[in-house]
Amino acid sequence: MVYHQMCSVRHYKSRGIGMVVDVIFDWDQWNIQKNETKHGVSRLEAESVFYDLRYKLFEDKKHSTSKEKRYVLFGKSIENRVLMVGFTLRLSKVRVITARTASKKEREIYGS
Repeated sequence: MVYHQMCSVRHYKSRGIGMVVDVIFDWDQWNIQKNETKHGVSRLEAESVFYDLRYKLFEDKKHSTSKEKRYVLFGKSIENRVLMVGFTLRLSKVRVITARTASKKEREIYGS
């Protein structure tokens, strides 16, 4: 884990089907604090949903712009909770914008 003044970057290897995929997370310090304080979701828990083999991923057309596409991922965390994680990709890094417990409707989409 490498900390920068305004953000932190975490690098993981994830096993896909027959391959290893690198996932690098890039966090804004404010978003780390906001997610923990407002939503009760730690950075580690938010990142863990990307390794749920059953995750559901959607383009977030409502919050995307012509300059930056945003995505919504529903997945089960290491705490065994279904989370909604909003993120974008910047320079091949996953930049998490928000992470919270999924609503009832979102849990139904996930299939839990």
